[in-house]
Amino acid sequence: MAASRPFQIIRGGLVLDVAAQTVGPADILLEGDEIRQIGAPGMAAPEDAAFISAEDRLIIPGLINSHTHGHGSLSKGLGDKWSLELLLNASPWTNGGFTLEDKRVAAQLNAAEMVLKGCTAAYDMYFEFPTATVEGIEAIGAGYQDLGVRVTLAPMMADMTLFRAIPGLMEALPEPHRARAAAMGAAPHTEHIAMCRQIMEAWSFDRTAVRPALGPTIPLHCTDDFLTGCRDLSNEYDLRIQMHLGESKVQAVSAHERYGESLTAHLQGLGVLSERFTGAHCVWLDDEDLCRMADQGATIAHNPGSNLRLGSGIAPARDMLEHGIAVGIGTDGSGSSDNQNMFEAMRAAAQVSRITKPDPQDWLGTWEVLEMGTTAGARVLGMDNLIGRILPGYKADLVFLDLGNVNFLPLNDAANQIVNCEDSSAVACVMIGGRMVLSEREFTEFDYAALRGKVADAAARIKETNWALRGRMEAMAGYVSQHCVGLVCQNHHVQRRLDQG
Repeated sequence: MAASRPFQIIRGGLVLDVAAQTVGPADILLEGDEIRQIGAPGMAAPEDAAFISAEDRLIIPGLINSHTHGHGSLSKGLGDKWSLELLLNASPWTNGGFTLEDKRVAAQLNAAEMVLKGCTAAYDMYFEFPTATVEGIEAIGAGYQDLGVRVTLAPMMADMTLFRAIPGLMEALPEPHRARAAAMGAAPHTEHIAMCRQIMEAWSFDRTAVRPALGPTIPLHCTDDFLTGCRDLSNEYDLRIQMHLGESKVQAVSAHERYGESLTAHLQGLGVLSERFTGAHCVWLDDEDLCRMADQGATIAHNPGSNLRLGSGIAPARDMLEHGIAVGIGTDGSGSSDNQNMFEAMRAAAQVSRITKPDPQDWLGTWEVLEMGTTAGARVLGMDNLIGRILPGYKADLVFLDLGNVNFLPLNDAANQIVNCEDSSAVACVMIGGRMVLSEREFTEFDYAALRGKVADAAARIKETNWALRGRMEAMAGYVSQHCVGLVCQNHHVQRRLDQG
C-alpha cells in the first residue's frame, strides 16, 4: 500500500525509540511509504505535506508477530484441556475442509485482529491439506494484503502423521482406532517439494509485503529426505525456514528415542540450521542446543502464552539472549493460544521469566521485551532494516496509542506501561506503509462487517463438514493423551515444567 500523498507530517505525539530506550516528543516526516526524517516538534516540512495530528498519542513501531497460524483464526476457543499433542490430534477437524475462499477469510480475520491489536507484520505458518497449493498461497497472501499487514508466509508441511511421528503411539491405539490412524496419510516429501517449487516460480507478491518461506512443521513429522529437501530449496531460493522445535517434552523425549540425539543436533547434522532458520517455541532446548542455534546464526520465536496454554513448559528466554540469539515474540495461532494480542504475549514473556531465575537482574526487562516484539521480530521475518524501528529509511509502520486510555493514566513510564498495562484497548490508529489502515479503531478501507458474515458462514460450514471426523478423532484423544503423558513422565535432563522441579 502506498501513501496517497508524497509527504505526510505527523506532529504532536510522543515517540518511542526502542533502540535508544527513550520516549519523547517528536515530529515524523513521511515520504511515500517510508520514514524520511524525525525531528524536534515544529520541524520544517514540505508545504504540500499532509498533516496528521498525534496529540495525546504515543507512537510506537508496529508490533511484529514472530509466529502465528492464520488458519487457526477460525478455530479459536475450540479446545480446553489440550496439550500440544491433543491439539494435533484435533487438527484434522479444526483445520480441514477449507475452501479457497475460507483460506482468504481466515487470513483476513487473523490480519484484522492483529491490526486492531497493534501488530503490523507476522510470520504465518499456514496449513493446507494434503499439500500447499499455488492458489491457496495466493488467497492467503491476498487476505493479508486486504488489511495491509506484512507477512512472511510459510506453507506448514509434513510427510508423516502424528501417529507415525511419535514412537509407540500407533501401537498404543486399540482397534478400530489403529486401523483408522494407519489409513491417515500425509503427502510424500517429493510432492511437497515439487509444490513449493511451483509456488516459488509463480510468486507474484511484492516481497516487502508478502515474503515466501518454508514451514516443515516439526522435525519428528518430517523424514530426513524432506528436511534436506527444504534445506536445498532454502539455499536455492534464499528462503527462510521456520519449524516448531522442542515445543513439548513429548518431542524432546521422542527425539532421543528416534535419533539418539536432540532435535537441534539432528537438524544441525542435516545442515538445516542457518541464519535463515527460526525455531518456534524452543522450550526443551538445552545449553548445547542453544549453542548450536547461536553458532549458525539461527533465530527463535518465543511463544510464552501458547506454551502455558498447552502446558508445554517455560522456555529459557534469558539463556537464549545470553547466547546472542535474536529472539522474537509470537502469539502462536488462535487455535492454540486463542488470540493475536502481542501486548499480552510481551507481558507473558516478561512475567514467566520471573519464575525461572531467582535474581531479578536476570528477568526480562521492559525494553528487552519491546525489542523482542519489534526489531528482533523483524529479523525473524527476514525484514530487518525494513520494519521494526522508527528511523529514517524504514517503512512507516506505526501504531498510535491513546494516552487518554486508562492503561496510561497516569503516564508514569510509557515503556513499562506498554508491557505491563496495555491490553490493546489503547490502540487508536494503525499505519502501514504510510497509509492509515485503522483510524480511531475503525478500518479505513476494509469491510469488517462483511468479514463477520463470511467468518460465521465459513465456521458453520466447516463444522458441519467435519462433524463425523471430529467424533472419530475425539474418540482417539484419550489414548493419545495417555500415551503422551507416559512420555512426559519419563526422566529427561532438561526441566521446563514446575511439576518436575
